[in-house]
Amino acid sequence: MKLFLIGGTGFIGRIVVSSFIQKGQEVTLLVSSKKKNEFFHKDIEVISGNPSVSGTWQKNMGSHDIVINLAGTSIFQRWNKRIKDQIYTSRIITTRNIVEGLKTYNKQVKHFFNASGVGYYGYNQEAVFDEKSPPGNSFLAMVARDWEQEALKAQSLGVRTVLCRFGIVMGREGGALKNMLPLFKSYCGGTWGNGKQWFSWIHEADVINGLDFLLGHKIIEGPVNFTAPHPVQNRELVESMKDVLQRKSIIPAIPGFFIKWLLGEFSEVFLKGQRAIPAKLVENGYKFYFSDLKECLTDLLSPK
Repeated sequence: MKLFLIGGTGFIGRIVVSSFIQKGQEVTLLVSSKKKNEFFHKDIEVISGNPSVSGTWQKNMGSHDIVINLAGTSIFQRWNKRIKDQIYTSRIITTRNIVEGLKTYNKQVKHFFNASGVGYYGYNQEAVFDEKSPPGNSFLAMVARDWEQEALKAQSLGVRTVLCRFGIVMGREGGALKNMLPLFKSYCGGTWGNGKQWFSWIHEADVINGLDFLLGHKIIEGPVNFTAPHPVQNRELVESMKDVLQRKSIIPAIPGFFIKWLLGEFSEVFLKGQRAIPAKLVENGYKFYFSDLKECLTDLLSPK
């Protein structure tokens, strides 16, 4: 199968590319500039193009079997109006251009996997969210809702569309775990705020195997939660990290007001949360490699 990957130079994109290459499948990576990119495998076809602007990349995309869109300005920065506009428009415009490209140039694309996130559900410490739950009213919920609506327009073109609502992806080479490790190794791994906020996580292996599972189960479409079956509250996350690393903490908690001062509105991502479960994957028979957080951390933090 031939994969066309947009936004493939980030953490999730790199593990997706590695998986497809290891299976002997063809990968085309769309990048804004070849000079800026350090992640070029010799077996990858790399083309330059801006997915937020129409271009020849759309025609190239149409000659592939699978399109995966992971593009979008990172949410992991202090938000202001300009940044929030970039977070929103980078996702909406890119996805709109992908659908327009499929409408005009598609020859063989059968599967369109578009990234989204469990931020779709907003913030709630009590509810349990599955793929049937409605969107929340936070900024990220609004972004995810509109992003998904753009992607679902591909269905009218006869292209199977899957909305990958990613939780926090835990991996060796990037993502949340890499950013948390320095704090815990410095004995500063306290809870964040009150520690009650939910943390919907997933091991990188289950991201890859979940995508493979969906490619083999073509009946599944629409939203799919990419989260482990057992979300945890922040205080459990912290205790699990300390146990696996065998590190105590000199501070019991990082005060919520300090995180708000440091990160502004973006602090909501850390101080609030949502308890999302992977109902569709489980109901259709997917078996998670890692459903327990401590097992996930032990695997990722052990020597290769």
